[in-house]
Amino acid sequence: MPAPEETAQITLEWVAKAESDLTAAAALLRTEDCPTDVVCFHAQQAVEKYLKALLTSLQIEFPKTHNIKKLSQILKHRHDLGLSEEEQDKLTDYATTARYPGFGEITLSEARRAVALARRVRKHVRALLPKGILRRRTH
Repeated sequence: MPAPEETAQITLEWVAKAESDLTAAAALLRTEDCPTDVVCFHAQQAVEKYLKALLTSLQIEFPKTHNIKKLSQILKHRHDLGLSEEEQDKLTDYATTARYPGFGEITLSEARRAVALARRVRKHVRALLPKGILRRRTH
């Protein structure tokens, strides 16, 4: 098990990566010819990385996966993030099948919902992280 200081640092790095993805999704959402699939991909990545930040802070090991449902199930015994199974599946699709031909069109409205969902998870996870961890700086 890593030392508390190392765990805090890794958690903070996951948070920073999640923030970058959410910032990218929100910025792309405002573009004239919005690439909705890319917006949804970055929204999914933000959610995934926030879940991994929380798991890291709790010192719970997790697999290398983009599957939001798998990550949520690992957390379920400690925290319910309020993600429906449909939302978890949809987010996972954005990281996997939506990136390839044959998925179909993602509407602007759907992309907006994905970013809103990522923001909701962000708020929830940040409230669960240990006090003071978000004030630390990455090296």
